Amino acid sequence: MRYIKELRDGERVVDFYLCRQRQSMKSQKTGKNYLSLTLSDKTGNISGKVWDISRDIQSFSEGDYIKIDATVQTFNNELQLNIKKIRKALEGEYDEADYIPTTDKNVSQLYEKLTEYISSTENPYIRKLLTSIFIENKAISDSFKKHTAAKAMHHNYMGGLIEHTISVTDICSFMASHYENVNRDILIASALLHDIGKLKELSEFPNIDYTDDGELLGHIVMGSEYIGKVADSIEGFPHQLRSLLQHNILAHHGEYEYGSPKLPRTIEAFILHCADDTDAKVKMFETAIADSSNSGPWAGYNKILARNIRKTEF
Repeated sequence: MRYIKELRDGERVVDFYLCRQRQSMKSQKTGKNYLSLTLSDKTGNISGKVWDISRDIQSFSEGDYIKIDATVQTFNNELQLNIKKIRKALEGEYDEADYIPTTDKNVSQLYEKLTEYISSTENPYIRKLLTSIFIENKAISDSFKKHTAAKAMHHNYMGGLIEHTISVTDICSFMASHYENVNRDILIASALLHDIGKLKELSEFPNIDYTDDGELLGHIVMGSEYIGKVADSIEGFPHQLRSLLQHNILAHHGEYEYGSPKLPRTIEAFILHCADDTDAKVKMFETAIADSSNSGPWAGYNKILARNIRKTEF
């Protein structure tokens, strides 16, 4: 298979890809209809255009695996596909493993570390809450190991959610030991749970997209509600502890303009926000450097980070 990351300007490609997005557009210059597609495999995404909609463009939908005949072209400093032929792939013509990007970390080891963090908590209510969610609820634990952490921005691959969660918890664990007046149990629990709502916000692979509840409510609100529901099922769970945990979830994006319903008002909430933001943005740097095809020291401009990124070559 010819992976997207391997494509180069000017070459012809005849291969199978997953159609993530399909839009019917109208050219402002010619007035003719054309198709704008987003195709993907496990190495990334690429834009594709079908300028001539003819009999060679057979019926297909978003979420289908399709076979294309196209030419790779550069437009606005990015590669895209000029597609001449499309047909829906047949069963057995493709291997789904080629189309689902996956963490390079050992998921079993990540989950073992998660259980170790749970065991390290001393408060019996917090330990019961975490055990109920991550260990006793097999549906949650199975999904948590496989789920993505985002649709596009960071850790957007199978296993990305648990990788991001453990990374954030590692940072929080260090910060808890480094600063005074930090309740470690509350911080560790909040770090492990901060993105639990993404299990309901984003659909499963291969068609990762926002669910209806994800669009209407978002993972922050859904995560806070879920934690409150589980806490209420635990006899004697302190109301104040429930509120502190929920606040950390509601505030972990840090600012109103970034989707936080509340600003961080406790030291644990602020540390969690900083850890989450740090891990997400450092991952964007990692990805930009790893995906760069530039031979020089500059990896290129990153739209999300709004800067040109330099590799540390000395």
